[in-house]
Amino acid sequence: MERHVSEIIFRRLDQYERSTCAYFNRFSERNLLHKLFVLISRLGDGIFWYTLIVLIALLDYPNGMGVALHMGAAAVVGLAIYKLIKSRAARARPYNTWEQVTRTAPQLDAYSFPSGHTLHAVNFSIIASNYYPKLCPVLLLFSTLVAFSRVILGLHYPSDVVIGALIGGTIAYTSIHIF
Repeated sequence: MERHVSEIIFRRLDQYERSTCAYFNRFSERNLLHKLFVLISRLGDGIFWYTLIVLIALLDYPNGMGVALHMGAAAVVGLAIYKLIKSRAARARPYNTWEQVTRTAPQLDAYSFPSGHTLHAVNFSIIASNYYPKLCPVLLLFSTLVAFSRVILGLHYPSDVVIGALIGGTIAYTSIHIF
C-alpha cells in the first residue's frame, strides 16, 4: 500500500516537473557548463565536505574539533534519514522515466528521491556557517550549485532537491539547538 501511494504521488509530480528537468538538463549540452557541473557534483559527493571538516578541525583546534564532531554527527543522522526515505520512496530518476532527460554524469544509487547531495550540502553549510559566519557566502553558493547540478545532470527532479534541502536544513537547525 505504501509503495503504491508513493508511486501515484511521484507519477503526478513527474508530469509537472518533466519540462523543468528537460530545460535544466539542456545546460549539459554546453561542454564548459557540463564540465563545471560534473565537477561540482563530484565535489558534492563528499570531497568538498570532508576537506572542510578536516580543515575546520585542524585550523581552529581545539574548538574546530567540536565543530567537526557536530558536522560528523549531523552527517550520520542525514545519511540514516536519506537511506530510509530513498529505499521506501523508490522514485525513478528523471532520465529513467522520460527520454527528454539524459543522464550526463554517474549516479551513486538507483533512486532519485530525495537528493542526498543537496541534503548534505545544506546540512553542512548551515552548521559550518553557524560557527563561522564568514564562510556563509561561499557555502551558500556551493550548495546552490550542487543542488542545480543534480537537476542539470539529469539525476534528480527539482522536488528531490527541494525536499533534500528541507531535510538537510531541519537536521542542521535541530542539531544546532542540541549542540
